[in-house]
Amino acid sequence: MDEIEAKIQSLRKELEQYNYNYYVLSAPTVSDREFDEKMKELEVLENTYPEYFDPDSPTQRVGSDLTKEFLQVEHKYPMLSLGNTYSEDDVRDFYERTARALNEPFEIVAELKYDGVSISLIYKNGRLSQAVTRGDGVRGDDVTANIRTIRSIPLKLHGMDFPDDVEIRGEVLLPWSEFDRLNKEREEQEEPLFANPRNAASGTLKQQNPAIVAERKLDAYLYYVLGENLPSDTHYGNLEAARKWGLKIPDVIRICHSLQDIFDYIKYWDVERKNLPVATDGIVLKVNSLRQQRNLGYTAKSPRWAIAYKFQAERARTPLNSVSFQVGRTGAVTPVANLEPVLLAGTVVKRASLHNADIIAGLDLHIGDQVYVEKGGEIIPKIVGVDVDARTSALGEKVQFIKNCPECNTPLYRPEGEAAHYCPNESGCPPQIKGRIEHFTTRRAMNINIGPETVEDMYDAGLIRNVADLYDLTMSDLLSLDRWAEKSARNFLESLQESKKVPFERVLYGLGIRYVGETVAKRLAYVFHSIDQLREASMEKLTETNEIGSRIAESVVKYFADSRNIEIIERLKAHGLQMEITAEVLAGRSDKLKGQTIVISGTFSKHSRDEYKDIIEQYGGKNTGSVSKKTSFILAGENMGPAKLEKAAKLGVRIVSEEEFLKMLEE
Repeated sequence: MDEIEAKIQSLRKELEQYNYNYYVLSAPTVSDREFDEKMKELEVLENTYPEYFDPDSPTQRVGSDLTKEFLQVEHKYPMLSLGNTYSEDDVRDFYERTARALNEPFEIVAELKYDGVSISLIYKNGRLSQAVTRGDGVRGDDVTANIRTIRSIPLKLHGMDFPDDVEIRGEVLLPWSEFDRLNKEREEQEEPLFANPRNAASGTLKQQNPAIVAERKLDAYLYYVLGENLPSDTHYGNLEAARKWGLKIPDVIRICHSLQDIFDYIKYWDVERKNLPVATDGIVLKVNSLRQQRNLGYTAKSPRWAIAYKFQAERARTPLNSVSFQVGRTGAVTPVANLEPVLLAGTVVKRASLHNADIIAGLDLHIGDQVYVEKGGEIIPKIVGVDVDARTSALGEKVQFIKNCPECNTPLYRPEGEAAHYCPNESGCPPQIKGRIEHFTTRRAMNINIGPETVEDMYDAGLIRNVADLYDLTMSDLLSLDRWAEKSARNFLESLQESKKVPFERVLYGLGIRYVGETVAKRLAYVFHSIDQLREASMEKLTETNEIGSRIAESVVKYFADSRNIEIIERLKAHGLQMEITAEVLAGRSDKLKGQTIVISGTFSKHSRDEYKDIIEQYGGKNTGSVSKKTSFILAGENMGPAKLEKAAKLGVRIVSEEEFLKMLEE
């Protein structure tokens, strides 16, 4: 593995863990800014070195906040995230890039970015039908019963001029005054305090008792209207219509006609936001015209017609008391600074991430140092510097990175070209074992009705040591655990039985083979059809598979060479899990585009760009984002990018229209 590939892999591992901490555990370990900087660094590397593209990279997906206690609902329109920036130069780049792409006059709608929980409200015939959280962007939790307790959300729209079926998106927020009241009550009762309003709002929405939700006086600010028959062809016009329907649309939204208008808006709210009743962390900029939005389109993760500008984080100084070390699911060891509590950005900070040995060495940290901490609303912020002038003769010992795993005492190793240290004891290190089991139970894998805390309880009780052990659990085993009743035990056992219907490609993903994410698992399943065929596949055979490089192939071969993994697979087989792809799935696939590399460009009328990507994969083809000598043809819609058109002409790449492409598949 060369230095660039190692760096890309290291960043992906870090970001995957940060995503899990933020969306699944509701316990973020890095600041938004640091996350965004690392994501940007990874995006630049992946764009510069496309040979290391991985469809399962954090840059290609949206994280998840799903909780299994609620019914999960698929969004009619995916809830994508926005690209983030912290500089006015990036805002200028966005504006100029938009101007070049549209080549016609346009307006930008400027809005405040509220720091709460994203929500989608669905109204049918004017009545609130369903409320769904963002989730992973594709599916979310149905929290309708809880949302109905929020008095700022109308249960019935006003007037008569609204579409029969309309979706309104926005943010559920806990006002500062209510946040302070709740924390005062919790302090008096010696309960843990909420870290910030966003986490308090998230925790409240996940309550199973709507009466508790009602007591906490949540609010909601709405800022996006979706549907088939909207009243206006502009974003701003639809918001104004929604305001007349009785929806709470912020009155701070402005139309900007120039870059200076945008900068004036940012400058004003960077100061005035501190006087608002709710938490904000930036500005959102959106192209106003819906037609122009459609022409600009989307990346895999974000709309090209919108961007979020985030305000600079606040900073405080506080003593470093100690450093502890945590082990993640992949064996990566993360150092955490334990600080003298300090008030920062409205919350009390006690811990900060130190990330890796290089960061520690670069800061030249000593116990007792006065350190500078930045925080933008996150639970675990970042140490950004040391006040060297404040050091005294009483300074403590220099902070050193540990040499052995703090959980199992195995000597750590640091792969060449990577920043992180790892514990190699995959089969004996408790956090790694529990992490693999947690991965297996997630919705995208086996969808088993337990969370990380339950996995830990089962592990600590000696009931499970690998994923196959889950299927040996009995009612009496479960009832022996604290906080388990017959109903919860029955629900868990039923979800185990349901998991036996999960298709082979998801079982393969759930096994947790390194580098085998959802897309790779699908591809392997469609090529090798069963776990036994995959087990027998050689390196050569694996690398012949589209998008399977030597790194993935080596990982697959290594996994099946371990007798402990084979034993687990055989036990899962015996329990009835799906270990081969079904005939029905295979019947819906074709090799018509096998061996062809296709670039999609422009806007289409029959299918969306994402649907065409799925169609290309279904017919055995490969979709890429850039034109090269390897490109078989370009699937071109209206307003095809001029750069792609020019490069296609230069390389002699064929241009295929939407109609030609669909006819090609029918023949």
